[in-house]
Amino acid sequence: MPAVIYIFSLCTFTFGLSEFVVAGLVSAISVDLHESISHVGSAIAAYALGAAIGAPIITALLANWRDKTVLLLTLGVLAAGSVVISLAPDILTLHGVRFIIGLAHGVFMAVASNAAVKLVDPLRAGRALSLVWMGLTLSIAFGVPIGTFLGSYWSWRIVFLAIGGLGLISTAGLALLMRQRPLCSTHQATDLKQSLAALLHRELLVAATIAMLVSVATFSFFTFVSPFLLDITGVQPQILSLAMLVFGVCSILGNLLGGYLVDAFDADRCLLGGLTALMLTLLSLYVWGDSLIATLILVGLLGVVFFALVTMSTLRLLRLAHHYVPQSSSVASGLNIASFNLGTALGGIGAGWIITRFGLAFIPIAGVGAALVAIGILALQMKSKLRPS
Repeated sequence: MPAVIYIFSLCTFTFGLSEFVVAGLVSAISVDLHESISHVGSAIAAYALGAAIGAPIITALLANWRDKTVLLLTLGVLAAGSVVISLAPDILTLHGVRFIIGLAHGVFMAVASNAAVKLVDPLRAGRALSLVWMGLTLSIAFGVPIGTFLGSYWSWRIVFLAIGGLGLISTAGLALLMRQRPLCSTHQATDLKQSLAALLHRELLVAATIAMLVSVATFSFFTFVSPFLLDITGVQPQILSLAMLVFGVCSILGNLLGGYLVDAFDADRCLLGGLTALMLTLLSLYVWGDSLIATLILVGLLGVVFFALVTMSTLRLLRLAHHYVPQSSSVASGLNIASFNLGTALGGIGAGWIITRFGLAFIPIAGVGAALVAIGILALQMKSKLRPS
């Protein structure tokens, strides 16, 4: 496997840490900036909204740029933006810079995924792609718990300064190890037309909507997991990093489980079962959220279910793209990234509204509602497939 693939994994680790570490630092940032937890939690939504825009739209606009140039630009934004966040004097600066880094995140994930496949022979394309995404999973499994611990006992600003350092290391590694490739203008024009067709295809949009609702359901809770554990479950601050570790380690298991299930069984039925499990997990968090043991178990289960659903939804969307718009798998990847990040943004915004109107204890119910809507949409799509054409 080319060494640059492992650099891609380091880059996605850094981007993933930048996006998700705020979930474990909401309370610390809230105290430091003298803002409510709902306002701070929306910093995750700002980042995810940027990624949702960046993945399909900015990537298409930069289609005539070389991959290496685009990737280095996005990493520069990550490194510089992280340093600015570490110095942020107010919530407005925090939100604005995270939105900009989110734009870079979406572009990087779409371009890096496509570049990784082009850098290896077709028989190793799947392994190359899994290595790129593994960095994102590891950032949640290990990076976020470590960041939560450092932010709780030292300073959340140091965490973002460290992310800036990782961004610089990633930039240097990519600059040294990734070869520049010549452009083909005709191929780029063709890709752009295929991109527009893929982005507007009805079946792909429905699949992307389901993926978005998976993130809405999960991040309605996960965006505010730290205040939920502190105020509703009543844990000590040191337990926060343990909860993040449980979620992260279980997310790796979920990733593997989702891949196994979708290969062994019908993808639609697997996704339906996963959505049902997501709904029941969130409902259980509402019912037993005041129990430490039950909540830790359910947070771990949420990690398993969510990342199994991510794998299932991604493979399902790519298969639909191969069927309906051949040779547009990279666009489907961008659409998939956009849908999950848009769902992350909407989940955080919706949960903030729920907290303001009804209280922190009710955020799992918002997730239950989103999961139910996803189940309904999937059921309708499955039913339409059974009808004779």
